[in-house]
Amino acid sequence: MPPPSLLRAEQTNTSVSFGDKLILKLYRRVEEGVNPDLELGRFLTDHAGFDHIPAVAGGVEYRRRGRESVSLAMLQEFVPNEGDAWRFTLDGLGRFYERALADRITVPDGAFVGRPLPELEQEELPDFILEAIGTYLPAVQMLGRRTAQMHAALASNTRDTAFSPEPFTPHYQRSLYQSVRTLARHAYDTLRDQLETVAEEDRADAEAVLEREPEMVARLRRLLDQTLSGMRMRTHGDYHLGQVLYTGRDFVIIDFEGEPARPLTQRRMKRSPLIDVAGMTRSFHYASLSALRNGNIRPEDRSQLEPWAHFWYQWVSATFLGSYLEEAGRPRWLPKTPEELDLLFNFVLLEKAVYELRYELNNRPEWAGVPLLGILEILREPLRVGV
Repeated sequence: MPPPSLLRAEQTNTSVSFGDKLILKLYRRVEEGVNPDLELGRFLTDHAGFDHIPAVAGGVEYRRRGRESVSLAMLQEFVPNEGDAWRFTLDGLGRFYERALADRITVPDGAFVGRPLPELEQEELPDFILEAIGTYLPAVQMLGRRTAQMHAALASNTRDTAFSPEPFTPHYQRSLYQSVRTLARHAYDTLRDQLETVAEEDRADAEAVLEREPEMVARLRRLLDQTLSGMRMRTHGDYHLGQVLYTGRDFVIIDFEGEPARPLTQRRMKRSPLIDVAGMTRSFHYASLSALRNGNIRPEDRSQLEPWAHFWYQWVSATFLGSYLEEAGRPRWLPKTPEELDLLFNFVLLEKAVYELRYELNNRPEWAGVPLLGILEILREPLRVGV
């Protein structure tokens, strides 16, 4: 066994590598019940045969008589990589913005207007999009395929009640609506209380979000307008670009622990797989603005690049969604009709943005502008994913 080495990457757990063979992840936050990171990792490794995660070699659990076990650690395969997909994406965005500033990207009139995904799926991507965004688009298509394959693997066991998909019901839809409505109420209360902490450049967006609270509530209530088909199932639970490793040729999905701030019971709940798709879509939005605000971009150039950031986000999101749906086909775990698919996707996309807003206000108020802009864009122009 190679000697251990403490990994110093910023994360919510402590990880120790053993050369280029194994990684031992020690969980800092422990509760009774199996950690979903260990539970889903074992399932995908031992039962589903999903190759695009680090294979789980074992786990450490504490057991007491008459009580549920407590997950303490997980041992898994070390995957050689070039960093996570977040860094890979920021590098691509940096090159994209440099080319945009140098006027080396030519797009036709109207290219900054988003097109619904059903149109994109009927044709190959226009040449000017491939030329503008470059090699990142084929990578995004691959990520969409891997995401759909992950969901197919997670839905593959119909006998184990911990994994078998379950149908949506009117009772579940109402429960989901009430949960997200409560989340939105808390987020709005926090925004009102902490409005002065929002950066000056984002203050107008914050005030616009507050003004449109009734529209937000009405948008969420649409979930109750019809009974949805599709299934709820086990999902990644905290899916974004930082949870994916880029190997140079492919992607490997990591960290199935879910959002650490949530109780373990919530992290093990079955949800629509669209919650993961929405999480990745929101991550593209974060990346487009992070590279603009925190990259090597001069302040005087930012306003010129803002339309390009929106252009990049729209087309990358459309490409990811199209690839995901093409790979998934028409599985029973997705809504059957285009209208249901659009309704549910935009509901969970809004849920993610509202969750982000409250998190940023409480932890990183300088980042609150990203979910604020995201909420306004969703209310103004919902993404269409129905096919």
